[in-house]
Amino acid sequence: MTATLEPAAPQADAGLATIPARIRDHATKDPARVCMREKRYGIWQDITWADYWDNVQLVGHALASLGVEPGDRVAVHSENRPEWLYADVGIVAVRAITMGLYPTNPATEVAYLLQDSGSKILIAEDQEQVDKALAVEADCPDLEWIVYLEPRGVREYDHPKLMDWQDFIERGRQHRGSDASLIDRMAADATDADIVTLIYTSGTTGPPKGAMLTGGNVAFAMETLVADGGFYNPPPTNDDVVLSYLPLCHVAERAATTWTNAQAGVTVHFAESIETVQANLKEVQPTLFFAVPRIWEKIYAGIHIKMNSASLLKKLVYGFGMKLATKIGDELVEREGNHSVKTRVLYAIGYPLVFRALRDRVGLRKVRAAGSGAAPIAPEVLRFFFGIGVIIYEIYGMTENCAVATVNRPGRVKLGSVGEPQPGIELKLDEETGEILTRHPAVFAGYWNKPDKTAETIDDDGWLHTGDVGEWVDGTHIKIVDRIKDIIITAGGKNISPSEIENSLKTSPFIKEAVVIGDKRPYLTALIGIELDTVGDWAQRRKIPYTTFRDLAEKEEVLKLVQKAIADTNDRFARVENVRKFRMMPKELDHEDGELTATQKVKRSSMHDMFGHLVDDMYGNGTAYPGGDLVEVHTGERAASDDEDAEGAA
Repeated sequence: MTATLEPAAPQADAGLATIPARIRDHATKDPARVCMREKRYGIWQDITWADYWDNVQLVGHALASLGVEPGDRVAVHSENRPEWLYADVGIVAVRAITMGLYPTNPATEVAYLLQDSGSKILIAEDQEQVDKALAVEADCPDLEWIVYLEPRGVREYDHPKLMDWQDFIERGRQHRGSDASLIDRMAADATDADIVTLIYTSGTTGPPKGAMLTGGNVAFAMETLVADGGFYNPPPTNDDVVLSYLPLCHVAERAATTWTNAQAGVTVHFAESIETVQANLKEVQPTLFFAVPRIWEKIYAGIHIKMNSASLLKKLVYGFGMKLATKIGDELVEREGNHSVKTRVLYAIGYPLVFRALRDRVGLRKVRAAGSGAAPIAPEVLRFFFGIGVIIYEIYGMTENCAVATVNRPGRVKLGSVGEPQPGIELKLDEETGEILTRHPAVFAGYWNKPDKTAETIDDDGWLHTGDVGEWVDGTHIKIVDRIKDIIITAGGKNISPSEIENSLKTSPFIKEAVVIGDKRPYLTALIGIELDTVGDWAQRRKIPYTTFRDLAEKEEVLKLVQKAIADTNDRFARVENVRKFRMMPKELDHEDGELTATQKVKRSSMHDMFGHLVDDMYGNGTAYPGGDLVEVHTGERAASDDEDAEGAA
């Protein structure tokens, strides 16, 4: 089945097709209007469209003064801040290519990304990122300059490739004085085929690959995701407010921040750091908010933990509010997100009593459109937010299709699906494998320097092979089953999606990571990583002493806590999908240790390398887990293998 449910999105005025052109248009029409805010020394500082466009021009001229030519790559290694956008748009303004790095990338990955992209200039945020670059500089022959944003600790360095941001901007000012028409000439020569950014995939199965996105890809994405509305209804305007906090080198945040700001004029507030997101959310109270499932799950868990330690009166009021929220959420799910008289009445009761204060406390009081993507989210989390008035629209896209594929739209929400194909999107499922294939103007130009990988991903007819297995829901919406490579086929021949079970496990406030295992095995097992903050708080309130992460994870009381969470999850799944045994991870998973990707996705192959002895232990091939007894999950019936289940069914 192939779906193209709506006509192609209308294309923008060709004169405003590029992001630099859109920024200039805003600056011309409304120069004094605030387009960004950044917190410095505890005070939010305003940045106008005129400021934005001026800095974009200065960056472009500075790059030209350093010999950057069309097609050259310029890397940005920084947390989210205005300079990230100045750099990104300024790079594109001189027809060069932006390559973003995650702030958490260790030196070894910095070296790989700079080498593979052949980046000529690196814009690094501070001493930490400069030190990484200098440590691998000898291995990056194309790197000519390292421009640093924060001088603290770096100013004293004596290195010929280092340049302060202010000196860089001054070079741009001088160059603009001698060649004022540069940006105009570059804009006149720009085409839809120009590569504007390299976005490296997370690399769960191997080295990251640089996805080449063109100006045409981005223009189509902006029209489809923003101007057409996407999950926003009505579409975003310059009255909307967003909080930028996810890494800007990821396609989702680039779409939510840079592209939405350029297309619709929304005001961007930059979070101070990833640690302050919750506090910044409460301050900013955005009207549009996109988050990955882990953020939604953390907010959900935090609310429940807070209420557990509240006074008796607050608990009673909260409990009443949650009963209303459950009724509202259940009916909204049945009605595909459409309110009935009943839900409106229940919400009118619950809002002044509980929901308003609750939403205000977590920073979602003003949210009119909320999205979730990049990974599956548990249905119970969605139902909760539906119930308190925050409809979360699941979205599906990937770097290789510029984040454009499917979306749940207002009034047409199907829980558990990632929505309908967006305007202008052709989507079908492979008849043999069920793999999702998409074809549209935002499909990427290929992988940088990897023509063989490109040929494996885009076929001769222009279909992008996503690597995700999907199913049609009611012939209109798509449900993601799992990544093809992650599907478990048990010894009994059962096909199981581990991500569904893992996401259900992670709705427990006590579980941060869950890795389900069972390929070619007789039953399912799981490696569990605890949520240190919530389990630590739980242990302290019960006066359970502990010293380290491992010590806490191995406590008998914690094992029972996790066992209960797994038993609850097992009750939601078929018997063959039940987790029969689990082991506790003795450490928090870490990007620098190679256990997580830069986007915090678990590298399944590394789990077997790091914790193979625990896996063997669960299947009777090793010794007991050090420091703890063997633990098996019992769900009120004898644990049987899939083979036994199959025989019983026969």
